[in-house]
Amino acid sequence: MTTPLSLDIGQAHSRLHDLTVIDVRTPGEYASGHLPGALNIPLDQIRRALPAIEQAASRADILVVCASGARSENACRTLADHGISAASLTGGTGAWAAEGHDLHRPEGSVRAVWGMERQVRLAAGALVLTGLGLGLVHPAFQLISAGIGGGLVFSAATNACGMAAVLGKLPYNRPRGADLDSTLAALSGR
Repeated sequence: MTTPLSLDIGQAHSRLHDLTVIDVRTPGEYASGHLPGALNIPLDQIRRALPAIEQAASRADILVVCASGARSENACRTLADHGISAASLTGGTGAWAAEGHDLHRPEGSVRAVWGMERQVRLAAGALVLTGLGLGLVHPAFQLISAGIGGGLVFSAATNACGMAAVLGKLPYNRPRGADLDSTLAALSGR
């Protein structure tokens, strides 16, 4: 088993041309802007991509990226459990852009999907308001709001988000099979 590492923005920027960058966000998030040369393998597809990632890791160091660093850290732990050394980008694409570095967008991407964090905030807020509004009809509906609040606390404590996992299964957050296959082929070719 290997130990997951992390690179700060400066380290990643100076080594970008030597790294194989894997973006573990949803395809919609990836399309909204990613590090130059990054390949999109959503976090829930990492296990399927293990053979290709292992091959790529034998040729170049792997840098795993997400929006803020949480999902990329989870991916690095999964890779480490399978003996693949990888580093996570500290602060993710948000920190990359905040440092003034460019984010690339796939050609032909017309519509950007909200980032997963924003989708979670919208869903959680809407469910809390729904629970409070329905609570005026019957107090038991306030349990919806309590459940969402408890889930958010659990998410913060464990650094894992069940709501993000559910939202990631929505059609606009899912890769098409051909997209992932072409990404894995590109990864094998690096």
